[in-house]
Amino acid sequence: MRHSVLAVYIVLCSLLANGCTKGTNKATAATVFLLKGRIVFGSAGQNDFHPVTLKSRIDDGATVQSADGALLDLALIPGAFAQLSGDSEINVQELSAAKDGNETAGGMRARTARIRLNRGKIIVLFTPSDRSASQFVIGTREVTINPGSDCLFCIRIDGTTTRVTCAKGKVDVSTETQSPVAIDAGFFQQWPTAHTKPFLAADDATAQIDITESLEAGERLQNEASSWSNRRPF
Repeated sequence: MRHSVLAVYIVLCSLLANGCTKGTNKATAATVFLLKGRIVFGSAGQNDFHPVTLKSRIDDGATVQSADGALLDLALIPGAFAQLSGDSEINVQELSAAKDGNETAGGMRARTARIRLNRGKIIVLFTPSDRSASQFVIGTREVTINPGSDCLFCIRIDGTTTRVTCAKGKVDVSTETQSPVAIDAGFFQQWPTAHTKPFLAADDATAQIDITESLEAGERLQNEASSWSNRRPF
């Protein structure tokens, strides 16, 4: 009898431990805030695209393409928002959330967003919450961008050149062949390059445009995010 009670006790402890420590990962989808002009999403490999609407759920693996003059505001995960400019293309590589396995707590432990800018321009606002860890990575052919906490920046691909301009906060940019570069607000860097330090945006006309447009887009994204945060389930 004593051995049976001991066995049951061990099983119960094991179940409780697993329930408290094991998390669950689930795929999520980007939410459309605003769209102007023709924008499509779907599978680039199968050439299967559909128009983006305010009700579209843009999942992992989707490619999003915007026509000339179009505009798209997105919430990728809470705290990570983006504006896709006209004549641009991104690929959504990962959108996921890791939830606490404890059903009584039900808390969100971490969220991850990974996208790739294939061409054109994107403006990113990153304002992660202190309540859960958020990982956000943006890649291009030349670089990998890791936003710092509370930052606003622009990524522009022009032919074979990738340019990153920071309007607020700081972003870290790395390549396969060079040491990582930290770009502070008011500076920009472009690749390929032999320079190891960012340039002052005030000395470059394109960088000044990118900062002005980033500040305008960032304010709108922040307002859209505040409204969305009050409606989302978690």
